[in-house]
Amino acid sequence: MKPQVICLPGSVAPAANRYAPLRASVGADAELHLKELELYRGDEPPSDYSIEMELAAVDELALSLGLDRFHLAGYSAGGMMSLAYAGTRPDRLLSLAMFEPARVPGELTPAERDFYEGLNRSLGGLTGPDLMSAFIHEQVKPGAQLPPPPPPNPEMRKRPAGIATLLRVFESYSFDRERLRGCAFPVLYAYGSLSHDEQALKAGILAQLFPDIRVRRFDGVHHFVPPEEIYTPEHTALLLALWRTGL
Repeated sequence: MKPQVICLPGSVAPAANRYAPLRASVGADAELHLKELELYRGDEPPSDYSIEMELAAVDELALSLGLDRFHLAGYSAGGMMSLAYAGTRPDRLLSLAMFEPARVPGELTPAERDFYEGLNRSLGGLTGPDLMSAFIHEQVKPGAQLPPPPPPNPEMRKRPAGIATLLRVFESYSFDRERLRGCAFPVLYAYGSLSHDEQALKAGILAQLFPDIRVRRFDGVHHFVPPEEIYTPEHTALLLALWRTGL
């Protein structure tokens, strides 16, 4: 049976956009199941939205696919959800792959706290396109070339409220990072050289927790480049090698 991979997107681009290049690259070598965030199921974030809601929805998808165990891949906010899933349901996963998770759940180190407090100050009082612009600029290094804003559409209009909601639930989610030490499956953490140094910080934190982790930095890439610049043939080969370990 080919590797079965559940893929979680971030808070900006839908899963179909984020993972289209990767799906095309892997072709018949793996089955990618794209899972949109529950955050965007309706026109507004659910009033009772929580991280656990996202994790339960992954369970439901796996059950519907008949998967007792599977590979999990997450980008940005989906990477944070993937870490939470790994720590709370380690027996379900064959591997974990992340590109620049939005956050490592659990108690923050002082360096992490400094970054998120700065991010919250920059976003404070902003809404709509202004919030989106500040959110993007805060996560890349100075001088990084950013893509033009996407054209207005119903999905993108949901994003500012969704991002604000995510920042709140990330802060309140209770998680013990020590649980990640019990994850026996292999992990791949990838990030770009043009993203904020906070990504390297998170890689170092996770390298001290996961027993089996590989960290890969891609030069000339940041959090918001087009997905085909993230899921290059080199990156795809690393992912396929990861997924083949748990067949």
